[in-house]
Amino acid sequence: MGILAYIIIFTLIGSVVSLIGGILLLVREKFALSISHYLSSFAAGALLSAAFFDLLPEATEHMEELGVDMNLPLWILIGILTFFLLERFIHHHHDHTNVPSEEKKSVIPLVVIGDTLHNFTDGMAIAATFLISIPLGVVTSLAVAAHEIPQEIGDFGLMLNKGLKRQKVLLVNLFSSLAALAGAILIYLYKDSVERLLPIILALTSGFFIYIALANLIPEIHNRDNQKVAFWETIMLLIGVLVVYLAISVLEGQV
Repeated sequence: MGILAYIIIFTLIGSVVSLIGGILLLVREKFALSISHYLSSFAAGALLSAAFFDLLPEATEHMEELGVDMNLPLWILIGILTFFLLERFIHHHHDHTNVPSEEKKSVIPLVVIGDTLHNFTDGMAIAATFLISIPLGVVTSLAVAAHEIPQEIGDFGLMLNKGLKRQKVLLVNLFSSLAALAGAILIYLYKDSVERLLPIILALTSGFFIYIALANLIPEIHNRDNQKVAFWETIMLLIGVLVVYLAISVLEGQV
């Protein structure tokens, strides 16, 4: 199977297939909400593990192979700040509770735009990692999927809360998720031009993953009043780290 086939299949796994979280909310709302925080904890561990055990070492190694000197910590920081500014923009426009319902609905396009950009960058990251190695691409795709499933539960819930009908919520999120495929194909088509930029793309992706885990997912564990729930969320986070670490070890040895 060619690299393009891998890119398309695993980009779909990391984006469209991840809609299963939102679909679960539509079918069994209480169950989806009851497990979403555990899935978020697992995703936090998976993202951190992928960033530190896979993406950053590969970025350093690829930079050395190219014989170039890039300030990877700077690009990691840029990745973190980029996601912070994107989320700050979205939150600034929808964290208003005492506004008319019609005005609240105007939040939805902002959320969709933010999610679409997020998916687009996810697709670029998946394609870029597959251009370096199949194991790296697989691990990145799985880390993206782990994060996207609980996120889709949140996105679906937000849109339903704003008054959108279920069918429209599903279609909006489906088209938004396809942005990942567009980003992946764009990187593949211009692979020769971006080859020397791949270490930077990996460093940016690491920044994205680190920010999402530390700013979005882990704070949910600290905010739990129920210590028993917080304990199991912590366990799920550690399991996420371990699963991705083992996946990296196995894939690097066999693929």
